[in-house]
Amino acid sequence: MNSKELFSQSSRLFPGGVNSPVRYYDPYPVFMKKGEGSRIYDVDDKSYTDFCLAFGPLILGHSHSEVIKAVRSAVENATSLGAPTENEIKLGNIIQTAVPSVEKMRFTNSGTEATMHALRLARGFTGRNIILKMEGGFHGSHDYALIKSGSGTLTFGVPSSRGIPEEVSRTVVVGQYNNPQSIEEIFKKYGKDIAAVITEPIMGNAGVIKPEKDFLGFLRDITSRNDSLLIFDEVITGFRFGFRCFQDIAGVKPDLTTMGKIIGGGFPIGLFGGRDDIMDKISPVGPVYESGTFSGNYVTMAAGIAALNQLRKMDYSSLEAKSSFFENTLAENMPEKEKFAVSRFGSMFQIFLGIDHPVSYEEVIKADSGKFMRMFHKLLERGVYLAPGQFETNFISFAHSKEELETSALKISETLKETGKA
Repeated sequence: MNSKELFSQSSRLFPGGVNSPVRYYDPYPVFMKKGEGSRIYDVDDKSYTDFCLAFGPLILGHSHSEVIKAVRSAVENATSLGAPTENEIKLGNIIQTAVPSVEKMRFTNSGTEATMHALRLARGFTGRNIILKMEGGFHGSHDYALIKSGSGTLTFGVPSSRGIPEEVSRTVVVGQYNNPQSIEEIFKKYGKDIAAVITEPIMGNAGVIKPEKDFLGFLRDITSRNDSLLIFDEVITGFRFGFRCFQDIAGVKPDLTTMGKIIGGGFPIGLFGGRDDIMDKISPVGPVYESGTFSGNYVTMAAGIAALNQLRKMDYSSLEAKSSFFENTLAENMPEKEKFAVSRFGSMFQIFLGIDHPVSYEEVIKADSGKFMRMFHKLLERGVYLAPGQFETNFISFAHSKEELETSALKISETLKETGKA
C-alpha cells in the first residue's frame, strides 16, 4: 500500500492518522519503513536525505551498526526486567562522568516525563509552587509545560491546550528568552514563590534560537539570589555539540538537568538529574514520588551505552565543519531577493523564511510558515526530508556526507527560487 492508502487506514485508528501531531502535514504524511545512515525510505522505496532524524535522537544516523549489535545482544537476554540492572549503572556512569552537574539521576521514558518530574521535584525541594518558563520554550506535553503567555508579562500564563485546568496555569509564569528585563520583573513580583526557572539553553522548538549576552549566566545569578532552582532542559542539546551538555559550553551549572533523545540511541528515554541534596528528595529515599514501569529499560540502556560509547570516539569538530559547510552553501545559493535566515548552532539548524536572524520567540513567529510548507512539499519530491514545520529544528548527523549536504543545500535553494515564482 502507498502512503495515501495507509493514511486512510491510520485515520480510522488514530486521531489525525498519527501518533504525534508533529508528524502530520497536509494532505497526508509520507509513511516511512526504513532508515539507514543519513537516509530514510518510504513505503514506495523512495529514499530521502533525512534532516529530521526522528526529531533529534539519531546523531549517529539511522541504524548505526554498534547500536544494532548492542540491541540484538540485549534482547537475547531480556526485553524488560522490572528490576535494577547493571546496564543502568553503566549508562549512568557514562553520563555522570560527561556532565559533572548531574551528581545523581533518574531515568524515565521520555523528555516529557523527565521535565514533569523535574518540576515536581523542584516544587517539593523548595516548598514553592511557581515555575517560570520561557515563551516558546517546549518541555513536553504535560500540563505544566503547555502554558503560554497571558495578557501581560507579569500575569500568570494561560493553557495552550484544552483540558488543562485554569488552576494549573496559575502556577506558571512566562518570561521572554534573551530578555533579562522580563525575567527581572517577574522575580520582583513573584521571587519568593518561584520554585524554579526552566529553559532550553538553546531554544530548539521554535526553530533554533541561540542565547545571547550571557543570558544563561544571568539566569544562574537571579535564581541563586532568590533561592530558586535553575533547570536546563537539554533533551535536544545534550551530547549534541560534544561529549557533554551545552551547560559545559556555556560555563553555567544548573541545579537540575533533563535529557533524552541522543542518550537512548534511538530508543525511548528521558532523564532528570542534578545536585545530590535535591535528588535525594526523590522516592524511595525522599517524599517526592516518581516511578515508571519501563524506566531504565534493559534494551534502551544497551542502546544508550552503545551510542554514547561510539560518540565518545567521534570527532565533533568534523560534524561542526560539515554543518558550517552546509550553512554556507545554502546561504551562498539562496535567491537574491529571498528574505531568509539560516539559524544554526552546531549540527542543529532551521531555515526561517520572511524574516532576518531571530533572537526571540516574538521574532520567530513572524516567519512565513505557509511558504516554508510549500518548500517542504517540493523538497519531498526532490528527496530531501526536513522536519515538517517552520518552528521545528533540523539536524545533521555524523552519517551525512559532505557531498549530499551540498546537493541538499542546492536543492533547497533551487526549490525556493521556484516557490518564489509561484
